[in-house]
Amino acid sequence: MSQDLIVGLWLGLAAIAANLPLLSERWLFVFPPRNARDKPFWLRLVEWAVLYGLLVAMGFGFEYQVTGNRQGQDWEFYAVTLCLFAVAALPGFIYRYQLRRLLRQAGRVNLR
Repeated sequence: MSQDLIVGLWLGLAAIAANLPLLSERWLFVFPPRNARDKPFWLRLVEWAVLYGLLVAMGFGFEYQVTGNRQGQDWEFYAVTLCLFAVAALPGFIYRYQLRRLLRQAGRVNLR
């Protein structure tokens, strides 16, 4: 695989992974909810952090596959990538906590 294709794949997966906890009602993406209530915010945050860790590990794996070694990173790398992951999660956050409420109030969508 070319380096450009790997970077594009990784960025696409990052955008999907950042929004997935906000769009899914399943706990840890596997277990269906026991009752009709929404997933609590703390669980969404835990899932989001787990996906961030998996995405960073996948990025290190891609880097090793392309270059044959892995560059050591300081704390700045993790701070910047965490902030970028948070920015990528913004559409899902807006949909979950603002747009759904407004659509429900307007009677346009019958959401839980």
